Amino acid sequence: MKFTLRQLEVFVAVSRTQSVTHASEKLVMKALVASTALSELEKQFDTLLFDRVGKSLRINELGQELLPHAVEFLDRAEEIKNILEGHAGYGLLRIGATLTVGNYLATILVAKYLHEHPESRVKLDVHNTQSIIRQIANHELDLGLVEGECNHQDIMVNKWVGDELIIFCSPNHLLANKKRITIKDLLKERWILRESGSGTRETFDRAFYNYHSELDIRLELEHTEAIKLAVESGLGIGCISRLALKENLKQGTLIALKTPDLDLFRYFYFLWHKQKYQSAGMRAFLSLC
Repeated sequence: MKFTLRQLEVFVAVSRTQSVTHASEKLVMKALVASTALSELEKQFDTLLFDRVGKSLRINELGQELLPHAVEFLDRAEEIKNILEGHAGYGLLRIGATLTVGNYLATILVAKYLHEHPESRVKLDVHNTQSIIRQIANHELDLGLVEGECNHQDIMVNKWVGDELIIFCSPNHLLANKKRITIKDLLKERWILRESGSGTRETFDRAFYNYHSELDIRLELEHTEAIKLAVESGLGIGCISRLALKENLKQGTLIALKTPDLDLFRYFYFLWHKQKYQSAGMRAFLSLC
């Protein structure tokens, strides 16, 4: 073969970072070595895999076609290396999880996975749903665990488990002791919500689709713990996953409101690229989940 594993590693790293310098840092090599490897790969086949735009490199159509095959090739090479070295582990698994899933489910599952496969490694990134989708599409992650819906044409979506959002307030709030909360009651309140682009916000917006213009959204935050603190301090009412509220409801520091007129049910999903090679580690983690 004319190409080498190192050339493919550089190609994949540059496609993810759009920079030879940043790619070389990720691969722990000199920028000149990375640049030479990429240039040799292109010269050997008399082609270009990137469009040069200033100092950045943007992957072109041919590069996009090659990328999933290069990623699969490197994943298989990693498995071969593990076998030859006699390692029982599955190598590195790159997982992206949304905030609720990452903080309340994924960490528990990752801990169990590493306990069962101690020679394996996991890199867990926590972002909102749209960010996870972008990274999956760009082959930066092996697997996504998300709470929002995904309609990307290149991504496989697999339903996982059900979840429910809860509207909640502080124990001192006027709605705290009300037995039934109507839409009219909720439209009078100030809201503390997750940011747009998150799966939680997507489910909330869908439930309030016909009333969105009437909502008084006082504050938008990226972290559920910050939302809980803001609601507890009396700034407004909030809406997040029951998973995130479990301990607070048990201790009585926050109160769940009964809202039978709203559908706040949703699912968590697995995401992976349709052209992604499912390594043994990825299959084992999915089985554990």
